[in-house]
Amino acid sequence: MYDLTGFQRDLLTVTAGLEDPHGLAIKDELENYYEKEIHHGRLYPNLDTLVEKGLVEKGEKDRRTNNYKVTQRGRREIEARREWESQYLDL
Repeated sequence: MYDLTGFQRDLLTVTAGLEDPHGLAIKDELENYYEKEIHHGRLYPNLDTLVEKGLVEKGEKDRRTNNYKVTQRGRREIEARREWESQYLDL
């Protein structure tokens, strides 16, 4: 996960946490977090990068909507990142 941008890490985290992760649901969650609009030109290329890296699988929900699912590798990467962060955070 070290080679992902912060935005891509946030995408991966949100995708892992949503019950029905599809583009607009992911976009809405990120807009709430960032408190600004996330343009499609930023969202979908970054989701495609996560798919290319094998961290997320992309499927078709219907003719207009894709759904996304974090892979086992993606979940391992999230867990490894959390363990790494916990070394530096006193929570």
